[in-house]
Formats: sequence, C-alpha cells, structure tokens
Amino acid sequence: MPVTWFISDLHLEVTRPAITRALGHFLLERRDCDALYILGDLFDAWIGDDDDAPLVQEVADMFRRFTAAGPSLYLMQGNRDFLLGREFCRRVGARLLQDPSVVNLYGEPTLLMHGDSLCTGDVEYQKFRQTTRSAAWQRELLARPLEDRRQLARELRALSREANSNKAEDIMDVTPDEVERSMLDREVRQLIHGHTHRPARHEHAAGTRWVLGDWEERGWCIEARPGQLRLIDFPINS
Repeated sequence: MPVTWFISDLHLEVTRPAITRALGHFLLERRDCDALYILGDLFDAWIGDDDDAPLVQEVADMFRRFTAAGPSLYLMQGNRDFLLGREFCRRVGARLLQDPSVVNLYGEPTLLMHGDSLCTGDVEYQKFRQTTRSAAWQRELLARPLEDRRQLARELRALSREANSNKAEDIMDVTPDEVERSMLDREVRQLIHGHTHRPARHEHAAGTRWVLGDWEERGWCIEARPGQLRLIDFPINS
C-alpha cells in the first residue's frame, strides 16, 4: 500500500550521536516508501552547503543511499537550518521544498510548513526571521569563512536558548488565527508542520492541523496512506 512519511526537528549535532543513528535506522527501514518529507530543523545549525564537517558527510551518505533505493526526498528549511540550499539537495538526490508548500497527498491537498511563521505572537522572533530570510543578508553571511560562520552559529544558539527561557509558553506556540488564515488562503483542509515540539492533532474551523514532535528521547513521524494519517512516536536508543 502506498505510504509517505513526514519528520522534522531532529536538530542533528555532534553532541547527540544517538539521533543521527536513529535517523539512519529510520531511513533504512523505510526505503520502500513513496516519499519522505523533512519539514525543517534537520540540523541544529546549518552554516552553508559548503560545510565540510564529518556530520554533514555522514548524513549526506545516508540520504544518497536512501534516494538511490527509489523514494523521493524533500527537504524544507527550518529556523535553525534556514541556509540549507539546493547544492546540498543536489548532492543527496533531494528536492528543496519551499515554506509553505501545498502538495497532493493521495488526493488531499495538504499544506506543509516548518511552522515558525505561524508563531506570530513571538514578535521578536518574527523580526529576526525576516532579517535572516533576506537574500542580501544570506549572501553576506555565506561569503564569510567557514570558521566565522561556525562561531556565529554557536552564538545564535546560545542567544536563542536564553531568549526562549524567558518567553511565555503560549508565545512560542502557533497563533490560531494565523493557522486559519494560512489554510483558507491556500484552500486546504489539512496542514502538517513542526517547529513547536508539541506533537498533536488539532481540529480548526479551516481543517485538521498535524504537528510533528522533535527527536529527543523519542522520535516522531507521521505516516500518510490514502485516506489516513497517523502520528507515531518511537524510542531512540542511546
């Protein structure tokens, strides 16, 4: 029976090798699927497609083996890996998916997003997001040496942790009105996103919203088959 998988928010980094191993197992066990969509924050930080770090090479090798087996692979940028580009996708046989995108999921038009643009209550973050999505800002950053970019990524992660620790929980969740607007504008009844790390299924007036969880002690995915979606969690072995 046809099947498509969705994951997000793995936040891969060298200090969490169990998550990288879990991704490898996940890819190996699902080589017979139609497609895999990764909806942002695959990496905890992405400094450019020219990154030569061993972790990048390890993940690229996993993806090449996966796509060589036949499934389609789609990658979407998140708030941590917004510099992920077409060159990396070309290397691994993937397609870069715009945020937002509407796909035909077994006959059901489905809106796919990372999810950070839905959190409009976090005004400070939305200003940062607008800046970092600027083509001029990205060109200037990518022109800097790799080590400079690595240092900047470390600084931004530290600032993000500090800022989030002082924010109210509801500010970092999606704004219901923005969810409704996003779905109605694109005439869809189904939305899948990540980012908030709050896996669940929600019913809105505009339709059903599925939220993927982050990979920590457990991994999260959505299994899509014709006429059916399931949110699934599984243990990540250390």
